[in-house]
Amino acid sequence: MQKKLWFFMLFTMILLLVACTDDSDVDEAESGESSGEGGNDLVIGMINEAVSLDPHVSNDIPSAQLRTQIFDTLVQQNVDMEFEEGLASSFEQDGNEWTLELKDGVTFHNGSDFTAEDVEATLDRVMDPSVGSSVAFMFEMINDIEIVDDHTVIFTTDYPFTPLPSHLAHNTAGILSKEVIDEDYQNALDQAESDVTLEEYYELREAGGEEFEAVSEEIGEHVGAIISEKPDGTGHLKLQNRDPGNEIVLEKFEDFHGGEREFDTVTYRVIPENSARLAELETGGIGITDNVDTESMDRVREHEETNIIDQDSLSMTYVAFNYDKEPFDDENVRKAISHAIDREQIINGVLNERGIHAKNHISPSVFAHNEEMEEVSYDLDLAKEYMAESSVPDGFETVIWTSDSEQNRDIALVIQESLGELGIEVAIEQYEHGAFLEMANQGTHDMFMLQWITVTGDPNYGLYPMFHTDSVGSGNRWNYSNPELDSYLEAGQESTEDEDRIEAYHTAQEILMEDLPITPLYYGELGIGVNETLVEGVELDPVGIVRIENVTFPE
Repeated sequence: MQKKLWFFMLFTMILLLVACTDDSDVDEAESGESSGEGGNDLVIGMINEAVSLDPHVSNDIPSAQLRTQIFDTLVQQNVDMEFEEGLASSFEQDGNEWTLELKDGVTFHNGSDFTAEDVEATLDRVMDPSVGSSVAFMFEMINDIEIVDDHTVIFTTDYPFTPLPSHLAHNTAGILSKEVIDEDYQNALDQAESDVTLEEYYELREAGGEEFEAVSEEIGEHVGAIISEKPDGTGHLKLQNRDPGNEIVLEKFEDFHGGEREFDTVTYRVIPENSARLAELETGGIGITDNVDTESMDRVREHEETNIIDQDSLSMTYVAFNYDKEPFDDENVRKAISHAIDREQIINGVLNERGIHAKNHISPSVFAHNEEMEEVSYDLDLAKEYMAESSVPDGFETVIWTSDSEQNRDIALVIQESLGELGIEVAIEQYEHGAFLEMANQGTHDMFMLQWITVTGDPNYGLYPMFHTDSVGSGNRWNYSNPELDSYLEAGQESTEDEDRIEAYHTAQEILMEDLPITPLYYGELGIGVNETLVEGVELDPVGIVRIENVTFPE
């Protein structure tokens, strides 16, 4: 009797084990619904929500965090900003021409094969006025795209544009499938009730002119709707689910061309409050937080399960002057203000030592940063000498604008106090970030404080959009023009030898520190929080992107 009971219990256990390994669990995971409990599921806490998964719509870091995972670029940069193979296995410059050999055997998330047609369609789209991309300037020097065969493409630029690989590595250069681009344009034409066919639209775009402009205006508000819902790339993660305002869930792309990944899903959860995000990190609700405020750095480092990953940033925070407006058209005033600002007080007192005293207008993480230049000194005596020689020796009243963060307000207060020593009475005006940027773009300011991130790691992006005469009215918000500087910036763009580029950009930095259309304050330092009991192998690049390609999960 006992023997029969034992066999009955054994049989029951076998049935339970078989039930637990039913194929339905495998099918469910493969269909993308869920990887289930016990899978390698990474959760990242985000201070801000991604604006768009469409690489051509926005140029913000939260969106870049996700797009970097969904889309591959033709060229990639590692955490040291060195070039690596992307979707192009090789790229070679010959004057105005760049020849790119593309990888074979790569597929998009929708199953279609990656070819040169996808490259052409992507770059045509980012420069399409109907899209209205804010990053079109990064590719506008490309005037022709020749498809040699399925896996060879030649770009011709207006001039020998040496920084092109760094632009092609930017997240907004992520390659979309031609299929989803065509679907998106067709949807826009349908929504606008246009009688123009897709092929006719492409022909009109190629020709330009009034007829194209009319169609472009009709469909502009509808372009991007499909791509935002179905961001079709070749990256190691694809979109599973989006809950606006809360989270976006990405899942592993099983046919990814770039090697095995340890994660099954990656969830980007929006947690705006610093205290709530840190509590989630410490209790294991999230494995990574993309932002740790300076006051909480020690808390994260000292917790037994969490730590900080540090990285020098590509950013430079500055005070801008209106170069055309009295008294800021007087270089003595600009130099007096620059030397009166106590940068160490800002770095130590406001930033809790999370900043680097500036020497010039691009950070040390950017190629061709002029390390030989000296830090901008805090020297009140020198500042007073400049003021005495200026057009306003007794001081004046002025206004500084900044966005409405507590940190920016505190920095502005330091500046206000410092300039008071020169008889300069500074009123601080804070605005919502979007409104502040719109005001800064109008060029009517006295002074304002802002940050510039040289996201490509190349000085062309850090200097040309901000200081070249052709950039007045866009990135050059201070109405500054110096033909001598222009010539060095153009030489830096067009020179193909590193030595020549370094020489040109070193000279450019020296000119800018002499003219001071803006005065640099400090270079940023980045830090993300990681729960080391949940995830290992996390990296942070100087742009601020959390790199997860090498993550593993502790046993």
